[in-house]
Amino acid sequence: MRRVVVTGLGLVTPCGNNVPAAWDAALHARTGVGPITAFDASDLSVHAAAEVKDFTTGDVFEGKELRRTSRFVQFAGVAAHEALLDAGLKDFVGDRDRYGVSLGVGIGGIAEIEGSSNVLRDHGPRRISPFFMPYAIANMAAGVVSRLNNLKGPNICTTTACTSGTHGVGEAFLYIRTGMADMMFAGGVESGITKLSIGAFASMKALSTHNDPPEEASRPFDLNRNGFVMGEGAGVLVLEELEHARRRGARIYAELVGYGMSGDAHHITAPAPEGEGAQRCMRMALDMGQVPYDQVDYINAHGTSTELNDRYESAAIGKVFGARAYDISISSTKGVTGHCLGAAGGIEAAYTALALHHGLIPPTANLRTRDPDCPLDYTPLKLRERKLRYALSNSFGFGGTNGTVVFKSMSNG
Repeated sequence: MRRVVVTGLGLVTPCGNNVPAAWDAALHARTGVGPITAFDASDLSVHAAAEVKDFTTGDVFEGKELRRTSRFVQFAGVAAHEALLDAGLKDFVGDRDRYGVSLGVGIGGIAEIEGSSNVLRDHGPRRISPFFMPYAIANMAAGVVSRLNNLKGPNICTTTACTSGTHGVGEAFLYIRTGMADMMFAGGVESGITKLSIGAFASMKALSTHNDPPEEASRPFDLNRNGFVMGEGAGVLVLEELEHARRRGARIYAELVGYGMSGDAHHITAPAPEGEGAQRCMRMALDMGQVPYDQVDYINAHGTSTELNDRYESAAIGKVFGARAYDISISSTKGVTGHCLGAAGGIEAAYTALALHHGLIPPTANLRTRDPDCPLDYTPLKLRERKLRYALSNSFGFGGTNGTVVFKSMSNG
């Protein structure tokens, strides 16, 4: 099996539209959550969201192409372009048949679905845009990133709810590990903050109603949390076969060594009690990477700020690591980004690679009163310096789908 490393990163997040800004915000618990501006939310119970602010596409999308691509596709294109530049690939040619894309998307162009549905109702089918389907379908993000960067290898979209981005990273890892590709642009993307989606999640009682101040609405593992905050954005990693990266002199953030996935077979929205499916998922990833359990130093938790997820993820970590769980630094960066759904796993995988590279653990924002049912070390409020050997990034989604990726520090052998 071939070794896989991270050589480039690109981020578009509610707390920063590039890697330096988004990483600095995460390190200093500077949240991107605020009042909803995308639409009038006055008649909803939820008034807070984590919107991407002041977003521009630069020269990645221009003219007609800009008008003919959805916001989530634009996020993907911009994040992938940053990752390409960060990996030193601007003028690198290589074998494009061996380079591909694996991007997770949870719900795709829901804004276009909502808008076109209104057009159909008010004006009839003749007024539906001929670009509606390309606007809406989830795999267009991977397709456009492939076309913009001439990536002719595997091209796939993973759509597994809130685990989409982590599965996007994990599947790309497998393609390189088993020889199907030498390089993959991998991660997740989402832009679903619309009245329909916010209203739907609010109807499920899944969203936080902590509207004043909205900046404190996303509070993972906190006793006073009352739901997640919907976010948007993109996280793209350049994954590369180790020797391929070394031959071109690439800078390496971390090595990706393990990937796990599992199904709860329990409930359409609630996680399995004690995080039983999450336990199997983490163990699978650790065992694939032959990782000594006592060398895991950091976990970027799924940590959604919902009662069941936070409680059962904590229980799962405790079951997997036993007494060692109390020595692991854990944090949920959703305190600053909100829950970016299909993008979450991509963004959080990038944060995990950065944590290993810099030896810095981003804190859990807004964690002031720890829930007694969540007894582990969640790195509240302030960043921590720590020499890291291995780190996990977890994602769990509706439908009982789970994903974990494991990274290794390049200074750890």
